[in-house]
Amino acid sequence: MTLDFSILLPYIPMLLAGAWFTVKASLCSVVLGSAFGLIVGAIRVVPFAPVRGLAATYIYVIRGTPLLVQLFLIYFGLPSLGINLPAFVAGIIGLGINSSGYVGEIVRGGIEAVPKGQWEASKMLGLSYLKSMRYIILPQAIRSMLPAIGNEFVTLIKESSLLSTLAITELTMAGQQVRSVTYASFETFIAVGIIYLCLTSSTSFALQLLEKRWSTR
Repeated sequence: MTLDFSILLPYIPMLLAGAWFTVKASLCSVVLGSAFGLIVGAIRVVPFAPVRGLAATYIYVIRGTPLLVQLFLIYFGLPSLGINLPAFVAGIIGLGINSSGYVGEIVRGGIEAVPKGQWEASKMLGLSYLKSMRYIILPQAIRSMLPAIGNEFVTLIKESSLLSTLAITELTMAGQQVRSVTYASFETFIAVGIIYLCLTSSTSFALQLLEKRWSTR
């Protein structure tokens, strides 16, 4: 079998546009997932057991069900309740919610890694639980959480390929469109895979630089 990648040259702009959309979708999703996951993770360590249980149940359900099912529930299921979301919005919410389950556990682990003496010191200063968390615990926990949250961003770049099931023209869907025109399935998806590899590799490299700068402060 002879591979002919030259057939893809006219469609490179289409693939790059899909890659750019993938980056935007992943970035929006990781911001949403990190914000919500931070809340869920903080709730996981509150002194009130029933509240901790709710957060733990949320994480258990989100991490225990497939992302594709969650996307379908949001995009195809919510209209039956009278809630109609654009495909892009539904996709971002789905990816963000799924990510929040993993970020929540990352946050919990980061908070619990902070020495207990820091909590005791904050109590001696007369700080409330929320102020202790905001000004003392979280700033220290973020250092240990950053690598794992970075890995979650890389994972989201790959998982964003599932947005193609909602007819969103991200990189995978762009690849499918190119394949339908060129009939060059092997060449097309090799190219798509290389683009994903470039995206994840560059993101990992940038995150490593960020971690090094953070650790030197």
